[in-house]
Amino acid sequence: MKKATILTSLFAGTMISLASNALANVVVIVNPANSNAVDNDSVKRIFLGKEKKFPGGESATPINQKGDAASRNQFDEQVLERNSSQISAYWSKLVFTGKGTPPKEVTDDAAAIAAVAADPSAISYVSAGSVTDAVKVIPVN
Repeated sequence: MKKATILTSLFAGTMISLASNALANVVVIVNPANSNAVDNDSVKRIFLGKEKKFPGGESATPINQKGDAASRNQFDEQVLERNSSQISAYWSKLVFTGKGTPPKEVTDDAAAIAAVAADPSAISYVSAGSVTDAVKVIPVN
């Protein structure tokens, strides 16, 4: 009985560690033609609809992943500092009051990469392991 408890605790600890590491693996991506310097606050403002342009003045088109995507949940918590339910409520309120339109949504990392590669004004996020040469990873603080 004691051995099973120890193994269960070890398994739970490993899973928590893996989940924490996964959070660090979401990266923000832009089209390779985009030369803007973007910080974490700019990304947050763009994805919350508070800013429509990159810091350099060029138009910004945020692209979200569907609400049930793992990358979306990690991005919401890590960058937007809210859980997915809070983000959904935030956008529902803005849409209801006519004060905003949420970002376009795509299904997964591959679709986000394709959308960003096709649009010089696009900005999105994917898991670090999904990045291809079709997009550029931008460092955010």
